Amino acid sequence: MSGPLASLKVLDFSTLLPGPFASLMLADMGAEVLRIESPTRVDLLRVLPPHDQGTSASHTYLNRNKRSLALDLKQPEGLEIVRELVKDYDIVLEQFRPGVMERLGLGYEALKAINPRLIYVSITGYGQTGPYKDRAGHDINYLALAGVASYTGRQDSGPLPLGVQLADVGGGSLHAVVGLLAAVIARQQSGVGQYLDVSMTDCSFSLNAMAGAGYLACGVEPEWEGHVLNGGSFYDYYRSRDGRWMSVGSLEPAFMQPLCEALGRPELAAQGLKPEQQPALKQALQVEFEKRSFEELCELFAGVDACVEPVLTLSEAVAHPQLKARALVSEVPRGDGSSQAQIACPLKFSEGLPAPRHIGVVVGAHSDEVLAELGLSPQRISELRSSKVIM
Repeated sequence: MSGPLASLKVLDFSTLLPGPFASLMLADMGAEVLRIESPTRVDLLRVLPPHDQGTSASHTYLNRNKRSLALDLKQPEGLEIVRELVKDYDIVLEQFRPGVMERLGLGYEALKAINPRLIYVSITGYGQTGPYKDRAGHDINYLALAGVASYTGRQDSGPLPLGVQLADVGGGSLHAVVGLLAAVIARQQSGVGQYLDVSMTDCSFSLNAMAGAGYLACGVEPEWEGHVLNGGSFYDYYRSRDGRWMSVGSLEPAFMQPLCEALGRPELAAQGLKPEQQPALKQALQVEFEKRSFEELCELFAGVDACVEPVLTLSEAVAHPQLKARALVSEVPRGDGSSQAQIACPLKFSEGLPAPRHIGVVVGAHSDEVLAELGLSPQRISELRSSKVIM
C-alpha cells in the first residue's frame, strides 16, 4: 500500500515542531520526505526528554517514515547537492527566519528557476512581511499577539499556558499542510508551483473563529470567563470528591436535562444558559460533583448521553476503549527488529494508509543512499564526507 500522497516528494529543512509535524502528516500519508539536517548544529527536538533507548521520543515520533541527509549548507558542494535534489522534488518545506534561505542561495526564486513546478512552503512566527518578521518568538507569544490568550484563562489567575502547542501545530503545521496540498491541486491545472507564506501568528489569529467574529461584527471584546464556551457558563470542568475532574458540555436542553437528573437535581435544568443564573448554577453543579468520587462519576455518566466525560491522564487515554477502537497507537519499527509505540496517524482513509516504516533516524542515516540515487560514486561520497560536506 502506497498511500494517497505517494506521488509527492518533500525536501524538509525544518526543525523543532511546526515543520516536522507537517511533514510527519505528509509522510504518514505516503509522501517521500527527505530531511536536510545540519551535521554540526543539533536540532533541539533530538535531545528533548524523555528519552527512549538514548533518543528523544519526540524526535523518533515526529520524524518517523522520513529519510535524513546530513548536509553542510555553508559549503558550496552542499548547496549544489540541494540544487540537484530540487530537480526531482515537489515541495520544499523550511522554517528559518525570513531571508536565511535567500542568503544561502536556496530561496524560492532561485529554486523555482531550477524547477518551475516547485511548491515552496515557509513556516515562520510572524510571516515574511511586517515589522515583526525578524522577531524571535514561541507558541506562547504567537497566541498572545493573536488575541487568543486574552480570553483563554480565568479571571482570578489570567491566561493559561496550554498543554499542547496550539500556534505551532494548529497554526503552523496544519495550515501548512492544507496550503501546500491546495497548491498541489492548483499545479495540476497550471503546471507551475508557487510560494506559501505561513505565519503561525496569522493562523492563530484565524482560530478566533467565534470570538473574533463577534468582535469584528458587533464590537464585543471577549474576556476570561466571559462567554458560554470559555468558562462564562456551566460549560466547564468540575472537581470530584477525590480531586479529579469531569468535563461538562451539556449546552443543549436535551443534554442539560439528563445531566441534572443524573446528579439528582432535575430542577437545575431550567436555568440553562440564562446569563444571570450561571454563577449560582455552576456552584450548585460543583457541590453535586464533589459529593462523588471520580470513579463514581465515571460510572454514573457512562450510560448517560449528556456530554459529560472524565478528564483523563495520557495513560488513561491510551487505554480508553474509544481510542483503542480507533487504533490511535501503533507499533513502529525501530530498525533493529524491535518497535516503539507511537501516536498513529489519525486520518482514516477507506483505502487505508501504508504501515509505518521506521521511527525517526540518526542524523545522516540515509546520506549515502540519497547521494547514490543522485548518481554520485562511492568515491565522491567518501570525498564529501572527508571534507565534512555530509555526515
